[in-house]
Amino acid sequence: MINPKDKKYFIRLFLAIIFTGFIFYFVFFTKTFSSTNIDSTNKWAWNDLIGWINFYNTNTVNVSSQQLTGYASSSAGDISLDCATTRNGNICSQSDYKVLNDGTGNLSGWGWNDNYGWISFCGGANSSNCPGSIIYGVKIDPNNGDFSGYAWNDVVGWISFCGLPGGSIGCASTTYSYKVNTLWRATSTLGYLDSSIYDTGVSGGAQINSIMWKGDLPSGTQVRFKIASSNSSSGPWNFVGPNGTTSDDDYYGPVPPNTQYNVNYILHSNHRYFRYRIILVSDQAQQNSPRVDDVIINWSP
Repeated sequence: MINPKDKKYFIRLFLAIIFTGFIFYFVFFTKTFSSTNIDSTNKWAWNDLIGWINFYNTNTVNVSSQQLTGYASSSAGDISLDCATTRNGNICSQSDYKVLNDGTGNLSGWGWNDNYGWISFCGGANSSNCPGSIIYGVKIDPNNGDFSGYAWNDVVGWISFCGLPGGSIGCASTTYSYKVNTLWRATSTLGYLDSSIYDTGVSGGAQINSIMWKGDLPSGTQVRFKIASSNSSSGPWNFVGPNGTTSDDDYYGPVPPNTQYNVNYILHSNHRYFRYRIILVSDQAQQNSPRVDDVIINWSP
C-alpha cells in the first residue's frame, strides 16, 4: 500500500514471463553450426600409432558453446565428433554420440573412428560422460582457444592435442611444436526487451529516481537497464545509461535484484513519459540467463 503522504509514487511494471522466456530461448540457446572455426595453422593432434590428426582440412570441424561438430582427418580415416555431421550425413538413428562442451571449454563425450571405434574425451571425473578410473580429458582454453590434454581410444591409446618438439605427446609446456586452436571463445551473450510507454500523468513532467527488479539471477549472469524519457507519448525514445549516451557500454548496472538502483535524475527530469530497456546477460557458458518478473520504477512529481 502506498502512503498518500509520501510524494513518491511507484509504478509496478509486470513482464510476461512466458513471452520473455520464449524470446531469450532464441537469443541464448539457438544453435548455429557453420564451416570450420579451427585455426588454419594450429590444427594438429597426435597419436603414436596413427600419427597426425588434422582438424582443419575437412572444413567441417566447428566448436560451439554446446559441442563439437564435423570430423577431422587422419591416416586411419575420419575422426567423427558427432553423429549429425559425419561424412555420410546424419547417422544419429544408428548411433547417437557427440563431443560436448560445457560452455567454458571442458570437453566430454565420445567421438568415433570406423577402424578403431570409440574415442573418449574425458575420464575419471565422476560423471556418466567421463567413465574410467584414470583421470584425463581435453580442454579448450576459454580465453585463447587452445586445446590441451588427451583423448583415449582402447586400440591406439592416447590422442594428444598439444605436444613438445619432436612429436612427443604432452602439454606441460607453454611452447608447443603442435596444437589445435579454435576461434571459439567462452563469452556471454545478451538480449534485450523494451517496455511499453508509461505516462506519469504529470503535465509538467516528473522525476525518475530509481529502478528495481524482482526475479532470479543465476551465478555469472547480469541484468542491466537503460532509460528513455520524453514529453511526448510518441518520443523520440533514446535509451541511455547514466552518462546520457546510447553506447552499448553505457547502462545502469549490473543491477542486483530487490535493490533500488539510482537513476541519473538530471537526464530524466520534467519528462512526463518514460520507457525502460532490460538487458539480460547470460553466463559465459551461455547456459543460464536471468529471469525478470517485475520491474518497479520510483518517480516523484
